[in-house]
Amino acid sequence: MTGYTGKADVRTNQRQSCRERLLRTASDLFYRHGCHTTGIDRILAESGVAKMTLYKHFQSKEELVLAVAERFQENAREALEAHLAGCDESPRDRLLGLFDVLAEWCARPGYYGCMSVNLAVQFPSPDHPIHLAVAEHKRCREGVIRSLAEEAGAANPAALAGELLTVMEGATVLCQVTGQTAYVDHARDAARAVIDRHLPRGGADLGPGVA
Repeated sequence: MTGYTGKADVRTNQRQSCRERLLRTASDLFYRHGCHTTGIDRILAESGVAKMTLYKHFQSKEELVLAVAERFQENAREALEAHLAGCDESPRDRLLGLFDVLAEWCARPGYYGCMSVNLAVQFPSPDHPIHLAVAEHKRCREGVIRSLAEEAGAANPAALAGELLTVMEGATVLCQVTGQTAYVDHARDAARAVIDRHLPRGGADLGPGVA
């Protein structure tokens, strides 16, 4: 029957709603205050979820942290893909345009740096599941940049991607530590020099539809 929701569907929706509230609340608290200084009781109090319900979804606090890391990475990936999909610029310009995305992000109120970097610092062991997850996020980000470099005709796309990611990550951390977004402008200037070195003007990157 159209519009009918059975009891099983209601319970499923309630479970999903509780899980979503836990993830949203934990993401916000972990980002602003750190994982180790944010206790489960505060997450429960601010999310309005019972402790028993939390442990139905996450067997431990670290499992919750891992889910938060994965959610952040998914959102960041989707946001970047949406930005690139909406660009009709040449691959060269899209590479430089990554720093426009970074500038907008770093200028947002409540910017506390990159969640992945923050988590890597809080879980420094390279073999820890959370550290491994955030390292994979950075590798995926580098892969996106490498694909753009390939489209632009770079002779060594991996090298170009690695250099640009290094510049981006440096600006991300400096903006967080100093509160000065001018570091993104410096990073953009440095990136332009890196791109020009790898993609000399008049090379393969002439933009869409240009023969």
